[in-house]
Amino acid sequence: MASRRYLENSATSVATLGKAELMRRIRNFRGRFRLDFTDDYLSNLSIDRLRHILLAALINAKR
Repeated sequence: MASRRYLENSATSVATLGKAELMRRIRNFRGRFRLDFTDDYLSNLSIDRLRHILLAALINAKR
């Protein structure tokens, strides 16, 4: 039940972020693994793709 709640809270939180904040959180992500994207690459992605990357990282870091 806690993992479902974590997933729902994470998805809701990520869905409310703007592009600049998503990029900042991806660049500064600290989990069990590092995300290594260039600023140019991130700035060319759609906001939906950025949300997908951050949410996937959060879910995988929680495991």
